[in-house]
Amino acid sequence: MGQVRTCISCRSQAPRSELTRIVVSEGRLLVDREACQSGRGAWLHPKLECVHNALERRAFRRALRIRDVDDTEVRKYAEQLAEATASAQTAKVVDRTMDQS
Repeated sequence: MGQVRTCISCRSQAPRSELTRIVVSEGRLLVDREACQSGRGAWLHPKLECVHNALERRAFRRALRIRDVDDTEVRKYAEQLAEATASAQTAKVVDRTMDQS
């Protein structure tokens, strides 16, 4: 199964390749898409619900052992996930409509 990490939001374990790493740099949370930046990192599923729950519960602050942090980039990442989810749902509706024709 390779390296296993725990999602800081839902607390379930998953292979590292299935999670997104978030790091802190100069007081800002950054999405580390390649999981190669140095420093303490926190892992979470690339799912809108996990990102929102982590932000609401302040899970990043606990996991990264920091007090105040700028979470703007993580919020933008959540918006991207929401857009991707909406696009995927629209595509499914279109596919079903085309199948019924």
